[in-house]
Amino acid sequence: MDSITRCSVIVVGAGVSGISAAKVLAEKGVEDLVILEASDRIGGRVRKEDFGGVSVELGAGWVAGVGGKESNPVWELARKSGLRTCFSDYSNARYNIYDRSGKLFPSGVAADSYKKAVESAIQMIRHQEANHHGGGGIGGADLSKLSEQLPDPKTPIELAIDFILHDFEMAEVEPISTFLEFGEREYLVADERGYEYILYKMAETFLFSSEGKILDSRLKLNKVVRELQHSRNGIMVKTEDGCVYEADYVILSVSIGVLQSDLITFRPPLPRWKTEAIEKCDVMVYTKIFLKFPYKFWPCGPGKEFFIYAHERRGYFTFWQHMENAYPGSNILVVTLTNGESKRVEAQSDEETLKEAMGVLRDMFGPDIPNATDILVPCWWNNRFQRGSYSNYPIISNPQVVNNIKAPLGRIFFSGEHTSEKFSGYVHGGYLAGIDTADSLLEEMRKEAERKAENQTFMLEPLLALTGSLTLSQTDAVSALNTFDIPRQLFLTSKLGMPEAIL
Repeated sequence: MDSITRCSVIVVGAGVSGISAAKVLAEKGVEDLVILEASDRIGGRVRKEDFGGVSVELGAGWVAGVGGKESNPVWELARKSGLRTCFSDYSNARYNIYDRSGKLFPSGVAADSYKKAVESAIQMIRHQEANHHGGGGIGGADLSKLSEQLPDPKTPIELAIDFILHDFEMAEVEPISTFLEFGEREYLVADERGYEYILYKMAETFLFSSEGKILDSRLKLNKVVRELQHSRNGIMVKTEDGCVYEADYVILSVSIGVLQSDLITFRPPLPRWKTEAIEKCDVMVYTKIFLKFPYKFWPCGPGKEFFIYAHERRGYFTFWQHMENAYPGSNILVVTLTNGESKRVEAQSDEETLKEAMGVLRDMFGPDIPNATDILVPCWWNNRFQRGSYSNYPIISNPQVVNNIKAPLGRIFFSGEHTSEKFSGYVHGGYLAGIDTADSLLEEMRKEAERKAENQTFMLEPLLALTGSLTLSQTDAVSALNTFDIPRQLFLTSKLGMPEAIL
């Protein structure tokens, strides 16, 4: 076992939440911190990769929520960093729906199907809200009756529209705080430096960097946290490579999928109220598959960036996007899979996935289209450091669930997009959660400092009696502590300090 590294605060995870939290702490004077990141890079689920001669975003790809009365903080960071972005207009996607014979559904049919799906979804949401606020709870008899009255989508076009409405969280259906507060525009990041560039710019403000590389020893990469011991006296973290870190506090900014997995062992175990809340949070798996071609064979131009494939199986290579707006001449298509389809594809070879994707494209555009020359399939579900793409709370949910996930446990503070009640699932949710967690920790540190000062004052009276100088000032008495060599552990382990976590 390596020697023990001691600091004030350990931040586990160098994604957007971990970096934003560490930045706030450093700015407030807490520079004695260590960031432990399991992978070989910062960014978490914000990750770029070179593919087909351009930089593509494997995880978060859009700045969502732009153009409203309030400014999205991540949009401000992107603008400040000079990040290149492209406006994404989804409004015409519903008119670019292909059937399996390669024919486009007539615009009138598509518009009518879309309208009915939106109305049905809104009706269901309103009924859920009424049921929820009325105390009946979601899933009661009234809701079951309504579900019977609103038939499930069955035809290929109904299944396709249901997929894009719900798996892509279109603003027409769901009252999403991101769109309500920051605006409904979304901008695709199309910059060779990648979306992660804004994280590096944040990190550079408090971590020593040179020529775009972070060289600060407080950032420790390839450190996989496997055990977290916690008590009223402090934190001990053990990593997979045998390193040990001790601190007063820890900010745990790992994903909700990692919290649900067995990657990190807590000693003592997390209490039931915490684990039950963690398990109640659904994890969305969102997979963007990139395909490179020798030339374009798909429609381009205004309103053609997104197109949809209607199949009997919901979510089967449904949602497509060409990259010509982002990178002209790149000849790259992207198809997005979610949840069950994502997991299925991750479990098979890239060759099999390519075969399926080409079959779909030939359904839409004919048998004579060229074969893809390359394919890139990210694996977010099988990545043990992520275990999914983002948290997915129900539209109408119990706020106590997210509050319990977020709530500190003794000296453990939880952060991440899954702790954001209003903006879960978004980059700005993770960013703001990091700031919020850091602020909460700073407040706790201030309170603990006050408690220690009170304890110290409590110990002065016997010290004054020992010196026989009742007129000795408090300042002199405090400085005299060293003279009389009163053990510091008397203060550090005082039961008047932070209470033990209730298990």
